[in-house]
Amino acid sequence: MHVELSKAIDEVFAQATRALGDRRNAEALMWLERAHILTQRRPWLHARSHWLMLRAGWQLGDMREVSGQIPRIVAALLFSRIWVPIGNTGRARVSAFQPMPISEELRRLLE
Repeated sequence: MHVELSKAIDEVFAQATRALGDRRNAEALMWLERAHILTQRRPWLHARSHWLMLRAGWQLGDMREVSGQIPRIVAALLFSRIWVPIGNTGRARVSAFQPMPISEELRRLLE
């Protein structure tokens, strides 16, 4: 993993963790969507993004988010190296199979 991508991943997880700790869950989820896109091909980091989304959902009392993240954690660990829907934000409110557009900033980091 190149240095710029590694730093970006560390930063999004740090921001998300800080926001979760402060119970700024909507902000945490924004950071976690970015983390998800950046880590889709890295099983442990990909699963971590889903685990933290589950935590944010729990703090929000959003059982749809919580229950939607459980199978995504398992799938992240099992399938990240095989196939992922590029650009998918990882939230429970979107299909786990739907590719999505990627911002130019994130696309550049992933190249």
